[in-house]
Amino acid sequence: MGGAGPLRAIPCSDTVKVTVLYFARSAELAGLRTETISVPQQITSLQLWREIVKRHSRLADIEDQVVFAICQEYVPLGDQQFILHTGDEVAIIPPLSGG
Repeated sequence: MGGAGPLRAIPCSDTVKVTVLYFARSAELAGLRTETISVPQQITSLQLWREIVKRHSRLADIEDQVVFAICQEYVPLGDQQFILHTGDEVAIIPPLSGG
């Protein structure tokens, strides 16, 4: 059969384990520097942030200032869809103060 190649169907119920890295103030608020969590494989950055905040509600205090990175790429919190894989890294980086 012709076509552009095989399509990979991703059921919404699939979950993956990702490593969340907390830096500076986010580590203080979460009470740890790293953890592994299970999340849906297909998720928006905002949904992923909310999953993390469910586990560590104090992180909600920095939502408007946080820098969010998935697999070492900065992403805005919003509706952008991601397909995550087991072992992917998610970094929570609060703003750094300087002088």
